[in-house]
Amino acid sequence: MEIRQIQKLLDAELIVGEDTLDKDVHSACGSDMMSDVLAYVKDQAVLLTGLVNAQVIRTAQMMDMICIVFVRSKAPTEDMIALAKDAGITLMSTSKRMYEACGILYTAGLGKGVTV
Repeated sequence: MEIRQIQKLLDAELIVGEDTLDKDVHSACGSDMMSDVLAYVKDQAVLLTGLVNAQVIRTAQMMDMICIVFVRSKAPTEDMIALAKDAGITLMSTSKRMYEACGILYTAGLGKGVTV
């Protein structure tokens, strides 16, 4: 699934990463606990979270994730946006709750992700 499809499915606002919208992703995870992402998540390209701090960007970067979707209309800070730009990570925000957003993506075929 291309990142642009995720944006469309979740009716998400693109914050940064317009040049990466054609990248393919095959899995996602949803979590507000970055320690769980570090401990339990492998090979996930997309992170859905309601947590808004720089640790989210750093965690995604460490885990080689290429897209972060902030749920519940959360918005990253300017510092987070700058970190994401430097790391080449796409940022989006959706008004949907995490449960709904994960369900939409799973139903659309983004498979084998985990919610921790």
